[in-house]
Amino acid sequence: MLYKDLAEYYAKLESTTKRLEMTDILTDMLKSADAEEIRQIIYLTQGKLHPDWKNEPELGLAERTAIQAIAQAVGIETDKVQKALNKIGDIGIVAEELVKNKSQMTIFEQEPLKVIDVYSKLDKIAKTTGEGSNKRKIKILAGLISDASPLEARYILRTVTGEMRLGIADMTILDALALAFTGDKANREFLERAYNLTSDLGEVAELIATKGLNAIKNIKIIVGRPIRMMAAQRLPNAKEILEKMGGKCFAEYKYDGERIQAHKDGETVVLYSRRQEQISEQYPDVCEYIRKYVKAKQAIIEGECVAIDLSTGKMKPFQELMQRKRKYDISEKVKELPVKLFTFDVLYVDGMDYTLKAFTERRNKLSKIIDESSEITLTTGKEIHTPEELLDFFDDAIAEGCEGIMAKSMSENAIYQAGARSWLWVKLKKSYQEGLTDSVDLVIVGAFYGRGKRAGVYGTILAAAYDPDTDTFQTVCKLGSGFTEDDLEVLKQRLEPITLEHKHPRVVSEIDADIWFQPKYVIEVLGDEITLSPIHTCCKGKISQDAGLAIRFPRFISWRDDKSPEEATTPEELINMYKQFLESKG
Repeated sequence: MLYKDLAEYYAKLESTTKRLEMTDILTDMLKSADAEEIRQIIYLTQGKLHPDWKNEPELGLAERTAIQAIAQAVGIETDKVQKALNKIGDIGIVAEELVKNKSQMTIFEQEPLKVIDVYSKLDKIAKTTGEGSNKRKIKILAGLISDASPLEARYILRTVTGEMRLGIADMTILDALALAFTGDKANREFLERAYNLTSDLGEVAELIATKGLNAIKNIKIIVGRPIRMMAAQRLPNAKEILEKMGGKCFAEYKYDGERIQAHKDGETVVLYSRRQEQISEQYPDVCEYIRKYVKAKQAIIEGECVAIDLSTGKMKPFQELMQRKRKYDISEKVKELPVKLFTFDVLYVDGMDYTLKAFTERRNKLSKIIDESSEITLTTGKEIHTPEELLDFFDDAIAEGCEGIMAKSMSENAIYQAGARSWLWVKLKKSYQEGLTDSVDLVIVGAFYGRGKRAGVYGTILAAAYDPDTDTFQTVCKLGSGFTEDDLEVLKQRLEPITLEHKHPRVVSEIDADIWFQPKYVIEVLGDEITLSPIHTCCKGKISQDAGLAIRFPRFISWRDDKSPEEATTPEELINMYKQFLESKG
């Protein structure tokens, strides 16, 4: 495929906000591609070069580097490119306009760029390191821009700076793959299962394109390749939880730590975050725990890594654990912030896939392969039969410093639903007492400029819940409290590179923000109550025809960098919280 054809598909995607239209455009794009290049096309469409878990160098060039490459390619001064960027605000459009001007003065036609060639050069840029690497990156990128048409330049620059702005979600790509290569959208479930087991959409696409649906159905777990994690629903009422679970459940403490998926293959141990990123270097001590205490040659287990205060034996909050994110002085952090791993699930052991086995069988197997110690243990848990038992267990968990409890179905069909938010797991966190004391995880989608002391930074942000049924982000509050001056600076640094000229296609909002963002960052938010709102779109029409739900007096608590936007709080969870809040008020 020529890159100009791919760029034209991208332009069509960018011009619509309708998911069905996006699916049709993607389907046509995939049908027109050669099977040998389908993997690279998928990655480019996702705005990356490799799956996150492969720990391969990715793009994301500094704005200054991209400006220098454009200037070199079109033969003008860098300050002229910077001036254009300041005016336009989109480096892709800047490159498109400047290349267009250069093209009008050029009498020679360039050799058409192919997708594979563009991908290879972008990969080369990402992997260029060492002394003088920035100059070499600029040279390669400038050469690529020189060979590009104006439209191609737009998407090359957006790709290298990590700002594709297509509004395409992985689930939409899966729909298109099903239509393009099987002719039936219903086959998306098999592709999604394959994606959940491989965490590699490019591989899934290549497999369906080259070997067909049977190969997709027969895909297997591979140790060392992360499985997309199962997520829980939320209910605030013990009685409702037990009814949902069929009268009984297995309850576990819910720890305030970082969820980890550990892969053991002999002495090799790799740890993955819930976003499928390798985090082994942050937790060398946990890797050693897995080697020492997991009694299996090959295994994939999940657990919660929690910081421990050695002087008291008590658990420290998640925010302190996040100091382990530092890339330097990890050995010092290991001493300063010792951790304990509380294991709660097993997905694979010595050739056996446990994701299709019931929870009770998985828990039993986990207990047999973990040699418990002060460094690694199973989560505290027990079988529950009454709401009173569940509440007593909940109180015990809170007293121990936990966030709450996780209730898990004990039915025969309680498999590990990789990549899904399932009612087989339900979390019960802090209940409603004096106001809304259970936090929610929301996605930043827009902002309003600050005034007075906050001039020059974002004064208020617009936050949204994620609706998995429509694959959209629906607004639920405007948030301006809880930020320190440092927080506001971090907010600005993070959000400026992902600004948009218009509302993102996956954002549903009736509020006109001053500035819009790609849905990328998740924050933890605490409010006083949930109320009906005529201006917010979350749950609109589900409780009231004319109103959605809103969080009143929301306050920023922390960044949730361990969560993807699709792992944010859902409308269904907010509806349950709203109903419980009304009950608590009588």
